[in-house]
Amino acid sequence: MGDPGLFTPNSVTWQMHGDPMMWVAGVRALYLQALHPRAVRGVLQNSDFRRDAWGRLMRTANFVGTTTYGTTEAAEQAGARVRKIHSMLTATDPQTGERYGVDEPELLLWVHCAEIDSYLHVLRRSGFPLTGAQADRYVAEHRVSARLVGLDPETVPASRSELAAYFGKIRPELAAGPEAREVDDFLLRPPTHPLLVPAREVLWRRVAYLAYAALPPYAHELYGRPAPAPAVVTRRLRATGAVLRCVPARVRWQLPPKHILRAMARLGPQARPAPYKVGR
Repeated sequence: MGDPGLFTPNSVTWQMHGDPMMWVAGVRALYLQALHPRAVRGVLQNSDFRRDAWGRLMRTANFVGTTTYGTTEAAEQAGARVRKIHSMLTATDPQTGERYGVDEPELLLWVHCAEIDSYLHVLRRSGFPLTGAQADRYVAEHRVSARLVGLDPETVPASRSELAAYFGKIRPELAAGPEAREVDDFLLRPPTHPLLVPAREVLWRRVAYLAYAALPPYAHELYGRPAPAPAVVTRRLRATGAVLRCVPARVRWQLPPKHILRAMARLGPQARPAPYKVGR
């Protein structure tokens, strides 16, 4: 056996992060993260996502894949790179002129919680089998990923109830300002080659609409669009999950960045992530 990494094949994270609905969950996380004015300002003022949308998504997927399935050394190095980059970035409040670092613990915690909530919510609602205890275990496991980006693990929610309490506490600070509107518009109509516009309208928009529909009620209220009926959203998530999970895993895992295949080559075929292994 090689180095199992920070999470190991016995973790809930190892099994969940191999699910194709993680892509929909990632887009939901972007919608949610954009509702924190200071956090989204840091992204817009320091990012080239408008010109390199796919590249940014792939870099995020690569970080999640490395920290989940990579060796301990690779995961720690990925975290060190993120911390170094964040330490050099600042943002400016256009109303007050305040300049602040994007690595403020408050901002890092918001980004972390929005991601973990989105991953857990979308996968469970789309049919990935998790008990309440296993869902709590998943949240607790990600104190590890929180440490990698520079947070004190003891300050990070370790259960669904703690995560819910965090969102209840931060809710008054959230707003759909001009930066959030820009992210919203971008996610619905990301720049693409003219020949790919039809594909964007058929495929990407469905992903974006589904990710948006899966947001919590307060997010729909802030964005100012009617919230879809929860039962309808759940049916669509389950249908999408069923279709994507019909694609053989070996086919899906051949797509970049191939972290799962590398982990299986390092640890053996028994390291293959699968939902039925969560309860082991």
